Amino acid sequence: MSQDPYRSRILAVVGMTREAKILDGLQPVIGGGCAEPLAGQLEAELGLGAAGVISFGLCGALAQPLKVGDVVVGEAVVGEAGETYAADPAWSARLHAALPEAAHGRFAWARRPVASLRQKAELREATGAVAVDLESLIVGRMARRYGAPFAILRAVSDAADRALPHAAQVGLGPDGRPAIGAVLASLRDHPWQIVSLVRTALEAEDGFQALEHARQVLGARLAGPDR
Repeated sequence: MSQDPYRSRILAVVGMTREAKILDGLQPVIGGGCAEPLAGQLEAELGLGAAGVISFGLCGALAQPLKVGDVVVGEAVVGEAGETYAADPAWSARLHAALPEAAHGRFAWARRPVASLRQKAELREATGAVAVDLESLIVGRMARRYGAPFAILRAVSDAADRALPHAAQVGLGPDGRPAIGAVLASLRDHPWQIVSLVRTALEAEDGFQALEHARQVLGARLAGPDR
C-alpha cells in the first residue's frame, strides 16, 4: 500500500512570501500576520494530514543577548493570556544538533509587530520569552488540536534595543506580500523615518540570509519527522 502523501509532508508556516521562497521543496502556509485566516488555512491543511508543522521565518528579539541574524529554536510559545504550547522535544533536539550555534528559548505571540523598546521590554517581563513573532501561537494551537509535531525555527531581524519605524509596521499585506501603498503613505506622512526604514530592511536581509543557511543545513524537511 502506498503511503498517503499528505500524512508524510511537512507544513511550514511563514508570514511573508519572501520567507516562503526559501522553502523550496516544502509546502508553505503564508499567514500574512493575520491570526484568524491563518488558523483557517491550517485547519484545512492539517485536516488532510501532515507529519509535522514548523513555524519558520523572521522574529523580533526580546532578550538583549540576541542580535540580528541569530537563529532561534523555540522551546514553546506563549500567548497573551498565558496560553502555552510546547514544541516537540525530539524535533527541537534535531534542530539544535544541526544548528549548534542557534539560541533557544520560548517565543511570545503578538497580533501585530512589537515596535517600541518599551513594548519589547514589557512583553519580555510578562512572558519570559526571548523572541516574538505573529504566527507561532496559531501553529502550536492547531498542531495540538490535530496531534501533529510542532517546531519553531526563526531568525532575528530586529534586536531588543531597536525600535521599528511605522512604515515597517504597516509593510506587510494579508497575503504576505509587501504592502507598498501603505509604506509609501507612511513615508509621505513621516518622511524622517526613511533612514530607520532602510536600516530595518538591511537587518531583515541579515535574517533572511540566516534562514537560507539554516534551510541548507537542515535539508528539505527541516529536520522534521518522516511521518
